Amino acid sequence: MPTALIVLVLLAFIPYVLAGLGGYAKIKQFGHLDNHHPRIQANKLEGVGARLMATQANAWEALAFYTATIVVVFASGVAWAELTAPALIFAATRVAHPVLYIANIATARSLVVVAGIGCCVYMLWLAF
Repeated sequence: MPTALIVLVLLAFIPYVLAGLGGYAKIKQFGHLDNHHPRIQANKLEGVGARLMATQANAWEALAFYTATIVVVFASGVAWAELTAPALIFAATRVAHPVLYIANIATARSLVVVAGIGCCVYMLWLAF
């Protein structure tokens, strides 16, 4: 399987891991999970818990962008080998992003996002 597709599969798990951590944050802050109104409860989180929920949302957004990028690049016939390095760099940015977000290191987090977007833009450039 091409590396770019392996990265896609691995990226699909990140939001779920972050959701689990978000559940832990809810229990820690509120003493329980509100399974009837989980989003309302999530919106009441503060500090690390709020950042966990925000990074989970960002992980879904990044997954959608990367997926669209891979579909376009694949459809255009770009060789999978050309995507290996940018895909791995993108994966590294997506692993670093939640760590930086949870640690509240905003500038580095933003730079990591820009680097990840740059990887996708580069792959799309290859398709044109």
